[in-house]
Amino acid sequence: MPEELPAVYQAMLEEQRLLDDSAGSLESISQQVVEHHQLALETARQLHVLRQASADELTQLITESMHSLSMPHGVFAIEVAFDERHLTADGADHIEFRVTTNPGQPLQPIAKVASGGELSRIALAIQVITARKMETPALIFDEVDVGISGPTAAVVGKLLRQLGESTQVMCVTHLPQVAGCGHHHFFVCKETDGEMTETHMQPLDKRARLQELARLLGGSEVTRNTLANAKELLAA
Repeated sequence: MPEELPAVYQAMLEEQRLLDDSAGSLESISQQVVEHHQLALETARQLHVLRQASADELTQLITESMHSLSMPHGVFAIEVAFDERHLTADGADHIEFRVTTNPGQPLQPIAKVASGGELSRIALAIQVITARKMETPALIFDEVDVGISGPTAAVVGKLLRQLGESTQVMCVTHLPQVAGCGHHHFFVCKETDGEMTETHMQPLDKRARLQELARLLGGSEVTRNTLANAKELLAA
């Protein structure tokens, strides 16, 4: 209707104004996105510098720990690569642990070159060094004593006990030098009826832990000497 034209015209003017305002708002928002992205990148660069400094320090400490854990030629490295194309809430770094355990071999990703026992010992070294700044409810180590004996086993046992002061540590071991450092002990065995195999674990009291530790020291036969050595290990 002709009498409605003024109202329609005003409505169209208002719609045009809103469209003009939204274009300006979009430009403003786009500018804010650019500014915040640049700010995030700058913060990520600062974080990268801090991470690199910490990585250098940890590299040296973990390498030294590897040497004491029967990996005399081991070298540990933390690679921190900055890539602004992959900016996230955690920064723009790609972090990779690299290691070599034999002379003449290049550093490679840790999962590709370390054996199960070596991985456990490297993990042990990392956990002990970072324990003061990390809160981990429980740690489980398996095969941490593979390929070691004597003095090195004693070092591993002491490191596990040290780590146990700040978090719960469970370790499967066959070495008396490692087992003797535990606060509590469980005996693990397998039983089979010819068709099924079951694994059992039972806690050991003071007498039983002494007997089992003596058995580890002397084989199947427990003697006065092995019992005395077991007592000495538990008292250390």
